[in-house]
Amino acid sequence: MTILSENRFFRPLVGPTIATIVALTILVGLGSWQIERLHWKLGLIANITHRMAAPPSAPPAENTWSKLDLEALEYHHLKLQGHFLNKDELYYFTQNDDGEPGFDIITPFVLDSGAIVLVDRGYVPQADKLPDTRAEGQIEGETTLTGVARAPQSRGYFSAPDDVAKNMWFTRDPAKMGAALKLSRVAPFYVEADATPNVGGLPVGGRTQVHIRNEHLQYAITWYGLALVLFVIYFVYHWNNGRIGRPANETKDS
Repeated sequence: MTILSENRFFRPLVGPTIATIVALTILVGLGSWQIERLHWKLGLIANITHRMAAPPSAPPAENTWSKLDLEALEYHHLKLQGHFLNKDELYYFTQNDDGEPGFDIITPFVLDSGAIVLVDRGYVPQADKLPDTRAEGQIEGETTLTGVARAPQSRGYFSAPDDVAKNMWFTRDPAKMGAALKLSRVAPFYVEADATPNVGGLPVGGRTQVHIRNEHLQYAITWYGLALVLFVIYFVYHWNNGRIGRPANETKDS
């Protein structure tokens, strides 16, 4: 009578086992890190959404600017009271929502306190770059505006260098722009004007866009998926090499 033993065996190879454990630890760790980043990013998006929906407040006082947390200020709605220095407007090269090249008009705004905040008033086509082509939109005298606070832009690897002499800008950095205009008491943040229409239709405000990539879930699934594939490959390898299975059949006389 032949009896098939129910005992199973698994004889792992030392080298592949150590390598697999190390690799699995790395892959699972990367997946878990992406999950942590996912929760952080969701919290960030919720925070920005809350800031954008909140009513406008007064800008930070000038005596707080040196210690201002720009990341904490960003995307808050601010209400500014003062007047524009239209003669000192700057031109930030950009595109509109349809991909047409043009410029955002950035104009120093003198607060009632005498301090200055650079205001991105919005987009104009290339043909309307010069002020005399949109004279109606050149606001004079005391005015009030609302907009969204933004931290200075960092220069990307592929950003073109700013051309101060030609007043052509590719990054929005209040410190550099203020220095080019020889202005003092310039805020370390700038404000993007809201969508309130300007007389004559230009510039077109309301250009604030929040682009926050959130692909951490896909990355986590990828790392965890690779860990699962490696786990399966490990056992298939041992199976094919006779390191896992059942012992040979045993025969007993009955």
